[in-house]
Amino acid sequence: MIRNKTKFKTTLIIFVTALFFISQAYSQPADPRSGKDITVQQWVNDNFAKGKVPPFSFNYGGIDSKTFITGWKYSAEKVVSEDPAMKKSVYSYTDGKSGLVVKCFVTSYTDFPAVEWVIKFINSSGSNTPLIDMAEAINYSFNYKGEGQFILHHSLGSDAKRSDFQQLDELLQPGKKISMMPSGGRSSDNSALPFFNIEAPGSRGTVFAIGWTGKWYAEIEQAGQKSVTVRSGLARMRLVLYPGEEIRTPSICMLFWKGEDRMVGHNRFRQFILAHHFRKINGKFAEYPLSGSFDYGDPVPCNEYNCLTADYAIALVKRYQQFRVMPEVFWLDAGWYTGCGWDKGDWWQNVGNWTVEKDRFPDGLRPVADAVHAVGAKFMVWFEPERVRKGTQFDKLNTEWLLRLPGDDNALFNLGNPEARIFLTDYISDFIRKEGIDYYRQDFNFDPMPFWEKNDKPDRTGISEIRHIEGLYAYWDSLLVRFPQLLIDNCASGGRRLDIETTTRSAPLWRTDYQYGEPNGYQCHTYGLNFYLPIHGTAIYKSENYTFRSGLGATAVMNWEVTGRNSESIPVMQKSLAEYKILRPYFYGDYYPLTGTGNLTGDDIWLAYQLNRSPEGDGIIVAFRRKESSADSIDVRLRGVESGSNYLLFNEDTKENTELSGEILKNGYTLKLTEKPGSVLIRYKRVP
Repeated sequence: MIRNKTKFKTTLIIFVTALFFISQAYSQPADPRSGKDITVQQWVNDNFAKGKVPPFSFNYGGIDSKTFITGWKYSAEKVVSEDPAMKKSVYSYTDGKSGLVVKCFVTSYTDFPAVEWVIKFINSSGSNTPLIDMAEAINYSFNYKGEGQFILHHSLGSDAKRSDFQQLDELLQPGKKISMMPSGGRSSDNSALPFFNIEAPGSRGTVFAIGWTGKWYAEIEQAGQKSVTVRSGLARMRLVLYPGEEIRTPSICMLFWKGEDRMVGHNRFRQFILAHHFRKINGKFAEYPLSGSFDYGDPVPCNEYNCLTADYAIALVKRYQQFRVMPEVFWLDAGWYTGCGWDKGDWWQNVGNWTVEKDRFPDGLRPVADAVHAVGAKFMVWFEPERVRKGTQFDKLNTEWLLRLPGDDNALFNLGNPEARIFLTDYISDFIRKEGIDYYRQDFNFDPMPFWEKNDKPDRTGISEIRHIEGLYAYWDSLLVRFPQLLIDNCASGGRRLDIETTTRSAPLWRTDYQYGEPNGYQCHTYGLNFYLPIHGTAIYKSENYTFRSGLGATAVMNWEVTGRNSESIPVMQKSLAEYKILRPYFYGDYYPLTGTGNLTGDDIWLAYQLNRSPEGDGIIVAFRRKESSADSIDVRLRGVESGSNYLLFNEDTKENTELSGEILKNGYTLKLTEKPGSVLIRYKRVP
């Protein structure tokens, strides 16, 4: 049981170190010619070698790069890395005739069987390049020794539905293509999540992650009995580059795995993400917080924080302190800015007014921040800087900084304009300093694609999107440099902007805008997103077990009322808070779904999952019997336990201890519940 952050960080280091040895022994990629195991660095050396067609492609002047790139000038350069576990190289391909330079920035890892890269196109000439299109950041065929089934495991994105992040398992067939693409201009919007796992014959496979916070696509095709081809890039790109201009593509990450089943790959990837693609502060893993709100109990027509005042916010902070249910961060959401109020305007009508509403916060947000800091917590504030409503403060800025559509009251703040981006960076930075803000929450509640399309010229399709996404990364990176202790909460109508680039810089503390507080949906979202991301959160609206456990995760938001007769009881809130802090570290461990995949949205099922920490020899089982389930028990098979060891299981509800062998737990363990809906929470630990 972990009870403090120092012990947690030590445990995480031990856990990742243990996985390093496992990954080196069992997770090599296969040589595309022989099918034999090779190291990741060998894979990089082979596929980016001189005279070799690299694992990406593009059309240049209407011609496929595979037909000419080996004839371009080639160079390879090693880059010094601050992280000894990362080996960095830059491979350059230059067309001596047109001056186009294609640079591929490659990072391979020594502690995980993973490699990633991003491509830049650079026009080094004094004239426009020929047309560049069909730029695929990966276009590569994976070949294997044996024949067998290939299975694509992928997921839905977020659409504010119970089915958000639902797992999809598709059997590949020779000649059959499976395509994935988000529905709009946000990377995990509705139809696809940019993470997937291809399971191959021989108990092995590859987890892929696409880093692009706009409209990407991926196409998977089984080319033959022993081969699968993966292609991925921008959904829209057909352009010339002006003299001296450069652009980047989506980034590609691959993690190779070999083991019992595809969950080996998912869990390697989860630990890889924790080690290399989550925020670090002072070189150490930054734990995302347990958040508390400023109460949603205001009467109609109040919405979000339209009616909150400084005095009331400070009183709520003291109320949390009085009841000893202190969150780690106080979260101020939409509605604090000029023009918002029950007798003025709603929060969404005033997006673009990034000044404090003086009627309710006469001295700004600083007094609230000071009160939060006085009780030892952090202060987080909501912004939506990329959306600008007509008539607001930002609507009156330089017109070149905004992209507009006829008849639309929304404008898109153009992060692709360097002057606009620098202005926004300075403005928000000054605001953070002045108001005492610790953590920054960025939302994005509309589809930018129509604005990008409208702004593109005929021979520059995709350039507005590319520049905006490059600007978004530069904006976030600048904030993180200016504020070394800053954490960014990434929201886009919930979890519609999840990809490996945003994961590196942020985390989704509110992963979906699905019906607030509906526990069965929250169970589904945890179940699905855990396959790839160890850190994500949602709200916990009630402290009773079924709802409380439905919202568990590596981060969470306590949306409890603490001011009225309908509030939870103080002892129950205290118990839930203490229990959450005990359970949270388990969510950084290995994840195992115990009730299959596919559609788990029904009210007539059980849903159960396991989190296991191999170094400590412990874990938890979380299970739910929904209200229409006719079964009062379910058999589950635990993973990660050792056959030759015994385990002590503690049922948090019945307070019963049971000792069973790992062999029994692996072959079938029965969970029972007479009540419905109901939940089971069991903690287990290996007996010395």
